[in-house]
Order: sequence, then C-alpha cells, then structure tokens
Amino acid sequence: MRNSAVALLLVALVLTGPMPASADTTKSAPADYHIKAGDTLGVSVFGEPTLTDPQVHVVPGGLIGLPLAGQIRVGGLTPAQAGRKIEAALSKYVRNPRVTVSIQAVGPVDVLVLGDVKLPGKYTLQAESRVTDAIAAAGGLGPTDGPLPVARLESSDGKITQVSLQGLLHDGDVTQNVHLENEQTVYIPSPNIINVQVLGAVDHPGDVALHEGDRLTMAIARAGDSPNAQSDLNHVQVRRILPDGAVQSTTVNLYDVLKSGDLSKDMVMQKGDLVMVPQGAGRQDRVSPATGILYLVGRLMGLGL
Repeated sequence: MRNSAVALLLVALVLTGPMPASADTTKSAPADYHIKAGDTLGVSVFGEPTLTDPQVHVVPGGLIGLPLAGQIRVGGLTPAQAGRKIEAALSKYVRNPRVTVSIQAVGPVDVLVLGDVKLPGKYTLQAESRVTDAIAAAGGLGPTDGPLPVARLESSDGKITQVSLQGLLHDGDVTQNVHLENEQTVYIPSPNIINVQVLGAVDHPGDVALHEGDRLTMAIARAGDSPNAQSDLNHVQVRRILPDGAVQSTTVNLYDVLKSGDLSKDMVMQKGDLVMVPQGAGRQDRVSPATGILYLVGRLMGLGL
C-alpha cells in the first residue's frame, strides 16, 4: 500500500509538473538565465533589420551563427552578456552596434539520476521539468524501508540543493518539487546501509559503507581515487560470493562504462562484495569521464573528494 500511494502521488505530480515541449517558456527565463544548447534566442540589432533574427537556435557546444558575426559561443552567458559579445563581433562591420538578446524558448535539460532508482542514467527532459520528472524518467524509486530519503541535487557550478522526498512524495509538499537545471545531478540515497571492501590502488583501502542500491562508482569514490592512488579504472575486479558458495569474478572497465553513459553496466554493489582496483602502469590520464563522475559522486556523498 505504501509503494502504491507513493506511485500514485508521483504520477499526479508528474502530470501537473512539466510544461509541454511546444509551450512558450519565454516568461520562465529570468534576466540572469544562462543560455544553453537547445535554447532559441531572439537577436535584434538596432537599425539593422537584415541582421535581426527572431529565431536563432543554440546548437551543441553553445554556438550560434549570425550574418557577418559568424559563429559565436554564447553557452553559459546571460542574454545581456551574449548581446555584448555579439556587439563586439559585429563592431568590425557595423558602427556602434546595439544588440538585444532575448530568450524565445527554453530548450530541454540534461540530468544525471544516480542512487536508489530503478534505471539510473542520463536523461533529456522537457524545459521546466522538476524532481518528480527525473525520478519518473529513471523508473521510480528503488526499495525503501522507513521514511523516504533526502535527495541531493548538484548543479554544474557545484551548488547543492536538498529535497525531502518524504515531504514531496509522502506528505504532498509540492514546494519540494523544485525545477531542474541543465547538467544537474540528482542523487537519491537508499535508507539501508551495506558494507563492501575496496582494496588496491585507492586512497583509503578497507571496508566501505554504502547505501543499498549504490554502484561500483560509489564504492570507489568513497574509497578515494585521487591522482596519488594511480588507479587503473580500466580493469576493476569485483568478487562476489553467490548463494551456493561459488565465487563470481567480474572485470569492469569504468572508463568505457561512464564514457558511453550506460550506467546500467555500473554494477550494483551487494553486501560482502570485494572490489580490487589495480595500480596503473605509468602515468594515468586523470581528466577522464570516470574521474569526473567519481569526483561528482564524492561531492554528493559529502566526502569533499
């Protein structure tokens, strides 16, 4: 009954939450809104109708293309900042250009959903999506026992927001159903704790406490994967004792798993698992998808990695 009630409330919140993809989202973009790929801009050049375009699409990489100015990177800028950057580009051809940039439509958002959900991974959601939309996209919450956990949201600039899922999904407090930002990570911890061992080339080898449903990346992030560890994340081995007493050994290439974005191959840890992280032979490339995700996971768990 508990899971059914939560599911029904989640459905209701999802149905009333996000705006359709075709909706006009201009009014939802404040002056300090940061432009991202997928947005549609209006670019007005005073006194130059041939250079004015009410429908300029921001392509991947945050780029737009304009007559005379050519390609300009506006991703991450506010409309006012984008206008000044366009003015600088046009000043080579137009005397004292005056440019106004407006947000005509807000594009979709990409979010990474991790932790105690059925289908963790990266999802593209409609503009104005909320926490419940991210949970629904990931297949709903995993098993729970007791009060629902507090979800942690981290923005691309490192800002962390906490959302009480007990208040949102159990008590119906819709103020907890906050809007999602582009490139935001949603981490939902499990209420149950399990212990695994992480040995080898990590900062703190030994027993590691995890939330039930946490994955291999969580275990390594908690054990520490600093450059000093010289970890070889291409050949991480997980040893597990099966119910019949047999030992199952699995080798995981975390670089490939996280580079592809297929987090379903990031193993869910079980109580008593043994994780062996070999040391790399020679200099390792520390700027990698795996290292970035491990750093993010560490921050979300409050480890300060």
